[in-house]
Amino acid sequence: MNKKITIFITLVISSFQIGFGQQASTPETGVIYPEYMGVSRPLSDFFVNEEDELNAQTVFKESKDKEHRTPQTFQFTAEDGPEYRNDESTIQKEQGNRSVFAPLTNWAGQTGGGSCPPDPSGAAGPNHYVQAVNATPFKVFNKTSGATVGTIRQIGSLWSPATSNDGDPIILYDKYADRWFVSQFGTTGNKIYIAISQTNDPTGSYFTYTYTSPQFPDYLKFSIWADGYYMTANTGTDRVFVFERDKMILGQTARSVYTSFTTGNVSGFFLPMPADADGVLPPVGTPCPFFWYTENSWGGGNVDGIKYINATVNWVPTTPTLTFSATTTVPTAAFDGTYNSSWNDIRQSTSSSTLLDGIGGVIWYRAQWRQWTGYNTVVLCWGVKISSTQRSIKWVELRQTQPSGAWTLYQEGIYAPDALNRWVGSIAMDDNGSIGLAYACAGPTPATSVGMRYTGRLATDPLGQMTFAETVAFAGSGNMSNCGNRFGDYSQTSLDPNGTTFWHTGEYVLNGAPATRIYSFNLPLPTELKEVKNELNYKVYQNGNALLVNADHLAENGQFVVDLFDVQGRKIDGQVVTANDNKIRTSFDVNNFAKGIYMVRIGKANTSFQKVVKVPIN
Repeated sequence: MNKKITIFITLVISSFQIGFGQQASTPETGVIYPEYMGVSRPLSDFFVNEEDELNAQTVFKESKDKEHRTPQTFQFTAEDGPEYRNDESTIQKEQGNRSVFAPLTNWAGQTGGGSCPPDPSGAAGPNHYVQAVNATPFKVFNKTSGATVGTIRQIGSLWSPATSNDGDPIILYDKYADRWFVSQFGTTGNKIYIAISQTNDPTGSYFTYTYTSPQFPDYLKFSIWADGYYMTANTGTDRVFVFERDKMILGQTARSVYTSFTTGNVSGFFLPMPADADGVLPPVGTPCPFFWYTENSWGGGNVDGIKYINATVNWVPTTPTLTFSATTTVPTAAFDGTYNSSWNDIRQSTSSSTLLDGIGGVIWYRAQWRQWTGYNTVVLCWGVKISSTQRSIKWVELRQTQPSGAWTLYQEGIYAPDALNRWVGSIAMDDNGSIGLAYACAGPTPATSVGMRYTGRLATDPLGQMTFAETVAFAGSGNMSNCGNRFGDYSQTSLDPNGTTFWHTGEYVLNGAPATRIYSFNLPLPTELKEVKNELNYKVYQNGNALLVNADHLAENGQFVVDLFDVQGRKIDGQVVTANDNKIRTSFDVNNFAKGIYMVRIGKANTSFQKVVKVPIN
């Protein structure tokens, strides 16, 4: 099936408050219908053989997307005073002392797109890991063995006729819908291409959609939220886009609504990162926050910190609406986010004079959002300048009191344990509240080719510290020289559906050429959490119209939060229950509930100590 749909755009005039307490110019709001909808043949029909795949990996060409990036003009530098430098108290200058933890899986990714940079994106599902790289091969792996299940040359093959394959792919596994999300942009006609798998099998058929953006959607980044797939892009005008998720997973006509706004920054390359829900989806109607960093070296009254807005979509009207809250700033300790105006930031080994792009100015993908008992978290990371010869990673954890409190800084750090460069990071938090941070690493002291490394911290560790010794996932070889100063614009760390395994795909240098890799790792369960989880003896079962929840052998008495979610992670009901004799006894009324799988979560209020169990309701 394929259909041509006429584009329909409507402009709505309104105004809203921005961060400095001034009225913005009237924002541009539009509704876009898909100009194309289709159902692809099974992905397996497009698989190429291994020899063809290898032959496609021989030529590298620099992507033209960099011409859409505007470098920052800095009014101040570190020479102008300590307030423009990194706060020394936040810099971690030594590696953690917890034992090194080896990767669980580790295999070569794709380079067959021939694009500099490859910009790998990937995610794990129940049985597979799916990766895409620029221009735009798409590969399915067995996630246990790393064996190739199949490769297609270009994502655009899923459309009929095939679309262009210009790049910046994003792969997500939407575990709440049990579907795969695939996207890329089209440079001709400002296209946004999105494909949603019909099942959890990534080798099957996909619903395909084509949308036209008002401007070229460079560097497009997506997230999963309860009421939509949210997107930002470096379009020249700051815009937030939302796509009608519940319609897309069914292959129905799905609208997109967008609204322009101002970040209050002074550069055209400041891309707010949409919150991407992990663990469970937020309650329906929860605004989706977008985050970007700000710093005082820009001048104009900016301070070092994180800015955010809350975006709220309403699909009910014939013309849906997308509105924003006021911009709020969360101050952080001082940091130096300056970078070279020609993007020459990263020194390779001593034998190379070629400097690489440090990807300054943006928060790196993703802004992972999680809901706990009593609060929400988001973890973010971006690049900072350590010295004239070194760059590394600033990371933060923000927290929000439920249901709708302001975001505040919980912890922060700059990870710079030696003289090497670390950049293009990606950060995530697992079901235990522990954090994994993965990145590229290179430098002249000691001479180190661009390789892939990671570290982490447990939820119970001292704040602001990556407490695990750094692990080398894969060491590079040679120095990048055939791509100018281009290096990957982003990498991606995601969680396995099991909630505790981190998966990362990123770029490194292999014999002087760009290459990608995929690996996974776990962080051990904190002792304190292990005691809680091991002692929780759950009994959750249906008895007529009641869902009974019993928990024995609790480590302590006091108040516990007991929540009920549907299979898509949306909260249906919740209670605060007082444990007596180290036991909980409570129930939910499930009369008239649809048959299916539901989830019950028990946790201590305002902690990450919790346990989730699935239960069928008949």
